[in-house]
Amino acid sequence: MTPPSSGTASTAQGAGPLLRIWRERRRLSQLELALRAGSSARHISFVETGRSRPSEELVLRLAEHLDVPVRERNALLLAAGYAPRYPQTPLDDPALDALRTGIERLIQGYEPYPALVVDAVYDVVAANRGVHMLLDGVPEHLLAPPLNAMRLTLHPEGLAPRIRNLREWRGHLLAQMERQLALHRSGPLRALYEEVAAYPAPEAAPGEEPAEPVPYFALPLRIEHGGHTLSFVSSISTFNTPMDVTVAELAVETLLPADPATVKYLQSFLA
Repeated sequence: MTPPSSGTASTAQGAGPLLRIWRERRRLSQLELALRAGSSARHISFVETGRSRPSEELVLRLAEHLDVPVRERNALLLAAGYAPRYPQTPLDDPALDALRTGIERLIQGYEPYPALVVDAVYDVVAANRGVHMLLDGVPEHLLAPPLNAMRLTLHPEGLAPRIRNLREWRGHLLAQMERQLALHRSGPLRALYEEVAAYPAPEAAPGEEPAEPVPYFALPLRIEHGGHTLSFVSSISTFNTPMDVTVAELAVETLLPADPATVKYLQSFLA
């Protein structure tokens, strides 16, 4: 899939073409967007065609109603001739000490169940003992910093050989990355996607179980550990109303046990 910047629009052409791409991606008419943003369809049309330069306040308001990612809001502001509004603070900056402490407490409190935090390119920012348990046996070269969750999961020397429903889970992860690439202009994310999508994907991995009806609300991850098949349902959460690019692109993934056997195994293993 193609990120918004790869079409005819670019920041050099102004904010109008970029706003049009975001509006069309959200499947809104100019009138619908105008009503939501307290503007007029005529003014939205003039902005998109470059006949009118939007104010900084209007750019931010339209971006809010179009649910544009924070990084891309900065790009819209630059295209409109304004300074970026949202900083990108390094995660090790003292200003984010409280955030890092809160993240560590959150994922530790989730033990014995696995939980981790990743950034915009799936590099692992933090992980609890439940995650480290699943990484038993992974070769050192895959564990070298920066630890990447997608690479660890799909690499043929990583977790992939132990995932019992590899074809389904691989398809789920690749589709997730494709959706992100449709929203973010990210060369590193594109490179990662091309790398992991090129990993071997056998029609039926050794020991892989066929798909079967499950009473879960989401696709479970079924993975072997210590001779047992553990089953998890993944949940991903992000920060609400972030005002910093770094914080906006963090995601907390928790793996919820999908059956009593997994609960019992984790509680005994990490007791």
